[in-house]
Amino acid sequence: MIKTEHLSKRYDELVAVDDVSFQVGPGEVLGFLGPNGAGKTTTMRMLAGFVTPSGGRASICGHDVVEAPLAAKASLGYLPEGAPSYGEMTVRAFLHFIADLRGLSGARRAQRLTHVIEHLQLQEVLEQTIETLSKGFRRRVGLAQAIMHDPPVLILDEPTDGLDPNQKHEVRTLINTMAHDKIIIISTHILEEVDAVCSRAIIIARGRIVADDTPAGLAARSRYHNAVSLRLENAAQLAAARAAVAALPGVAEVELSEREARLTALPRPGAMVLPEISALANRDGLSVQDLHLESGRLDEVFRTITA
Repeated sequence: MIKTEHLSKRYDELVAVDDVSFQVGPGEVLGFLGPNGAGKTTTMRMLAGFVTPSGGRASICGHDVVEAPLAAKASLGYLPEGAPSYGEMTVRAFLHFIADLRGLSGARRAQRLTHVIEHLQLQEVLEQTIETLSKGFRRRVGLAQAIMHDPPVLILDEPTDGLDPNQKHEVRTLINTMAHDKIIIISTHILEEVDAVCSRAIIIARGRIVADDTPAGLAARSRYHNAVSLRLENAAQLAAARAAVAALPGVAEVELSEREARLTALPRPGAMVLPEISALANRDGLSVQDLHLESGRLDEVFRTITA
């Protein structure tokens, strides 16, 4: 388990992290979210033992990160923001260096090196220096060093920041394959990461936790929860469709996007307007290209909570 109790960090007058408490258990993938400067990275660095807390406690698998730092770090794999490494080293040399640091030897060392190289598909770049790798491969090397000793806990700070869509997909797939038998915390400001890999999300703002819920629970806080999105093939029908939808008793508000020929009907509290809108579309002969129920919009919830 990862556990923090009233964790705080101050730099003179600046309070970077303020009274943060949470627990993460086996099988959970926790998204630690917040705007830039919210205290995400500082919290991750305190958990990883790189920054000493000003107050409170943190433990990894029962080991206090201040009182038993070596035991805590032995239970932990840590990918810092940007996946820093030694650029002049080849990938092979770097992985052997990490194996040395983690005290791996004999058959166990060979097994773990083979595993991370195959699991992260690093065979083709083993003899390249790290500074010549693409961002995607550098991030794979960063993940390889984090899991070299097969730790029960992983802390990944901005693991996909700066990657292109294909590279993000690769890294998220790797995280998902590891999630079943590890405790994982992902620090990020990328909201799509939550839907992609997380079973739970904590939002932090100005150093304090402001929300702790499942992704679905956070989405349910959105004003777009149970909203209905309707896209028409014939944009000429848009004005009439908007007036008809707005007149439905369960609809509180209608938003319009003329560019996409789309309208979004926001329901009144407790109302389910999808059946009414579907019936209206059939009755009025609307040329519907897409009609769906929204679960909620995390970006809108995030802005509301952190504003």
